[in-house]
Amino acid sequence: MSLEERLTRKGPKKLLAIDGGGMRGVLSLEVLRKIEDILKEKSGHDGFRLAHYFDYIAGTSTGGIIAAGLSIGMSVQQIINFYVEAGAQMFVKANLLRRLRYKFEDEPLAAELKKVFGSDTTLGSDELQTLLLLVMRNATTDSAWPISNNPYAIYNDPMRPDSNLNFLLWQLVRASTAAPTYFPPEVILVSGKEGVKEFVFVDGGVTMYNNPAFQMFLMATVDRYWARAPEKGWPAGIENMLIVSVGTGTSPDAREGLEPDEMNLLFNATKIPSALMFAASTEQDFLCRVFGDCLAGDPLDREINTLIGSSGPLPREHKLFTYVRYNAELTREGLDALGCHQIVPEVVQKLDAVDSIADLQKVGKAVAANKVEVAHFERFPARSGAE
Repeated sequence: MSLEERLTRKGPKKLLAIDGGGMRGVLSLEVLRKIEDILKEKSGHDGFRLAHYFDYIAGTSTGGIIAAGLSIGMSVQQIINFYVEAGAQMFVKANLLRRLRYKFEDEPLAAELKKVFGSDTTLGSDELQTLLLLVMRNATTDSAWPISNNPYAIYNDPMRPDSNLNFLLWQLVRASTAAPTYFPPEVILVSGKEGVKEFVFVDGGVTMYNNPAFQMFLMATVDRYWARAPEKGWPAGIENMLIVSVGTGTSPDAREGLEPDEMNLLFNATKIPSALMFAASTEQDFLCRVFGDCLAGDPLDREINTLIGSSGPLPREHKLFTYVRYNAELTREGLDALGCHQIVPEVVQKLDAVDSIADLQKVGKAVAANKVEVAHFERFPARSGAE
């Protein structure tokens, strides 16, 4: 089945979103492994892949690596192997002078991405079995760039000289993972009517879409994202659409006894970006729970709790999709609640926790065991055989 046939076929649609979070993507992969196991058993197909079930897969930063891998038909285990085997190579420290600008070299990461996705594979390649959304920030235009391979999007028209489908897949993934201070930006050349333009891209995690779940929903349903399609977007509804959102762990840093004079320029420079990213990610999750029928998710805060079973501007029966959210709080309290008493929070909280892959896997397996349930997928069963 071609991608276009899959996009236009009738029936419910399943969407998957994976947050950014560096090496903490290993945590989300263990959750995805559990989901894959559940759906594989239901399908009765030994060669089952998540690309057979999910119609749209979105990812930001490390989530972009995972999303692209799943979209081309990789198993979760294959992507875990990539992180385990190539993680240390991806995070090769830059030389001392360059480290004043960023922490790691980009060449090893680019080389590893080319191995996985191919050096010539484009966003419009037939190798992509699902819709794929990657989020990055265009520093040249000072704007977020959520970019997909939807063949019906305006800027994906193959007749355009600047068609997004001509971008190299590995380079888009690299751009989405170019975390400021960790990796240098990714420069992409775009050919257009006015000649070749140079755009500088950095990690999508510094946009509002480090958690890309609600943006993916908008791009799946808003007619302008399907401007060239005979039918403008997928129908919403709790029986028509499932959104599964997988986080890479949160680490809220409560600072009791903080003194005002401690909040100097250095403090703000180091704390404000992460605070904004955490707030933006939570807001995406919040929107999904308000407009979707939330079946699973940790408490957002003490006031609104989980919103499971709640209404809002829409009564429950008129919600726009079914929604589940899996994540972990990487604090001492959060890890203890998962039974991960021996794991040190400060170790697994790091974006570059290359030496802590085994610990991240343990946390991910605990999340999967405690939070992922067969019942979450009963409205949207896997078809027998490969979909």
